[in-house]
Amino acid sequence: MNTPNQWTKKELVAYILLFISNSDLQQSVEETNYIRSRVDKKTYTNVYKQFNKDNDYQCIQNIIKAVKTHNYYENDYAELFADIKLMIYADGESNEMEEATLSFIRKILKE
Repeated sequence: MNTPNQWTKKELVAYILLFISNSDLQQSVEETNYIRSRVDKKTYTNVYKQFNKDNDYQCIQNIIKAVKTHNYYENDYAELFADIKLMIYADGESNEMEEATLSFIRKILKE
């Protein structure tokens, strides 16, 4: 997989969604299905491999680096946050950890 500086928008979205969905230490089948509906199988597989190698600190650094390197959202993260919200509710409910992680992602991306 590419480095965060070289990630495509789909790779970035997949990585962020994986980070959020795993914030409660479990990724539901519905969350996995939602992420897979947003990216192709090859992208999901490659991003998932990288995600599993990274610890939380590395994940956050990768997200920050990729967002700051690319202008995919032109400082308007509404599309990304909508994707995250849909993924959080993919299994029918949100939980406090996923909501807190979303809030944290909002904070670090707006800096």
